[in-house]
Amino acid sequence: MSAPAHVRTSAELIGAEQPVLAHNYHPLPVVVARAEGAWVEDVEGRRYLDLLAGYSALNFGHRHPALIEAAHRQLDRLTLTSRAFHNDQLAEFAERLTALTGLDMVLPMNTGAEAVESGIKVARKWAYDVKGVPADRATIVVAAENFHGRTTTIVGFSTDETARTGFGPFAPGFRIVPYNDLAAIEAAIDETTAAVLIEPIQGEAGVIIPDDGYLAGVRELTRRTNTLFVADEIQSGLGRTGRTLAVEHEKVLPDVLLLGKALGGGIVPVSAVVATREVLGVLHPGEHGSTFGGNPLAAAVGTAVIELLETGDFQRRAAELGEVLRAGLSALVGRGVVGFRARGLWAGVDVDPAIGTGREISERLMRKGFLVKDTHGSTIRLAPPLTITQEELESALTALEKVLTD
Repeated sequence: MSAPAHVRTSAELIGAEQPVLAHNYHPLPVVVARAEGAWVEDVEGRRYLDLLAGYSALNFGHRHPALIEAAHRQLDRLTLTSRAFHNDQLAEFAERLTALTGLDMVLPMNTGAEAVESGIKVARKWAYDVKGVPADRATIVVAAENFHGRTTTIVGFSTDETARTGFGPFAPGFRIVPYNDLAAIEAAIDETTAAVLIEPIQGEAGVIIPDDGYLAGVRELTRRTNTLFVADEIQSGLGRTGRTLAVEHEKVLPDVLLLGKALGGGIVPVSAVVATREVLGVLHPGEHGSTFGGNPLAAAVGTAVIELLETGDFQRRAAELGEVLRAGLSALVGRGVVGFRARGLWAGVDVDPAIGTGREISERLMRKGFLVKDTHGSTIRLAPPLTITQEELESALTALEKVLTD
């Protein structure tokens, strides 16, 4: 009888990655092997409460039963046709996504960065075909400190030098203005402007929430100047902030909505450009596409995600538990926390640098069984699955208090 195969430890697996994986990430030293709901388990069997939820890709928790069932059911039938043929899942996905968002048409893609790149292409095409901008002159206004992805076009209009340095030359046509500054947007718009592309809440920057009226102001300004309002809700959308979309907090509807992450339920990559018929109607066969975009497995899982959101239960949970999160963080201000920003179940927490960097705080919480992720400096992000219980959330806040005050 052969000896049982050696099961590698966390340390062995982390070490094995070093020579064979590109070093483009610096993950926390935890090796996840199993997960369910808001909990993950490493290869040694240690359990951790997941307070990051895959940067909002896991809004519905790990392995949500309804999403797993939809995936299994579709896996037994059909997974991919390419868009050379129709499939029997895509129409319902698009119908329900347009109904959920209040827009007209869907361009299905895979990753968030693909949705942003596709949104940029569509906005430029609309500028030439509809607005009458001269060929190759279209501009797009974007915000400083943005995070829209890692492709070369996108990092070209990033203000994060780590993301930019060494990857040029970059595509022209973008005008960067300060976030949360309507006057700056207005000054940047001229007859060549195709769109204003912003995140309703800047996630990577530290969950930066604009002033009340900013999104409504962007909507009014873009409408007045015949410019598209493109809202990147890849992180902020689909229940995270206590509404289906973050723009709903100001009762505005953009011309173009970019979705991803949670749309795939943490199972498959699913993203989409959702827009008015006037905007997406500018595309014709052969002008854009994706072999995997809109595949039947993705469409089936995406439809199951939409079904969860149609109940409104997850949005309500995010709003209600968001109050618990806000209260817990408020109690820590002056006790290791110098400030925070929160909306729904999403917060950026600025820790006193004298206590530690964001990375150091994340590692201390990991050792106590709680997983968060740092961003710039001494800021950590909290974005637990919307399935987290109040007791679990309160235990995380207690752990954060101990890490900051012990």
